[in-house]
Amino acid sequence: MNLILLHPEDLCEEGVYRLRGRRFEHIRHVHRADTGATLRVGFINGDIGTGVVLELSDKQATLAVTYAKKPPAALPLTLILGLPRPRMLKRTLQTVAAMGVKKIVLLNGYRVEKSYWQTPILTAEGLAEHLHLGLEQAVDTVLPKVVLQRRFKPFVEDELPAIAEGTRGLVAHPYDAQPLPAAEKTPTTLAIGPEGGFIPYEIQKLREAGLEPVHMGPRILRVETAVPSLLSRLFPIT
Repeated sequence: MNLILLHPEDLCEEGVYRLRGRRFEHIRHVHRADTGATLRVGFINGDIGTGVVLELSDKQATLAVTYAKKPPAALPLTLILGLPRPRMLKRTLQTVAAMGVKKIVLLNGYRVEKSYWQTPILTAEGLAEHLHLGLEQAVDTVLPKVVLQRRFKPFVEDELPAIAEGTRGLVAHPYDAQPLPAAEKTPTTLAIGPEGGFIPYEIQKLREAGLEPVHMGPRILRVETAVPSLLSRLFPIT
């Protein structure tokens, strides 16, 4: 946890926050903080600053917080992700949040198992848990927006063209595709298929919506590997 995320309900008086649960345990057992210690904190969807430990008890920590800077810039990206299996979804959500993705669409498809949609990770609480872990890792505060799309064709035909318009529209696909374009800090819409990839019909519909197939080479990667690999090659390090 490189950043302790604060929430409105943590505020007990002006500039003073009280933390319990996982964040308190991290302060006590990982940071091994004592009274007077300074920790890096950030307010969810807000600024980053420092928190000075005012008090530590067996159940909570009280911090005096001063905010000093804005969170890092987001990637100019809408990520459309074929819903992966739950275990992989956890890791992928953490990764994309850490890399600065703020718009995520989890999409159904022919190769998406129906049971995946029943996972508790897709509840508001489940999504927030793993997105928060990514933000804490990357020292970011802005929570990504996640949209669930259980119907492939209506989304791709009715919504995706407007999302992709005016952006660099790409779909990761290892066959009959162009090499990945050079890194640019430009608005991008990127679709990545589920395990097994998109089927030909889905690729055609994505093409019609304005996304061009691209590849990174002959190797077939797992979703959790493909996502950070694609993002790191599509956007320059700044």
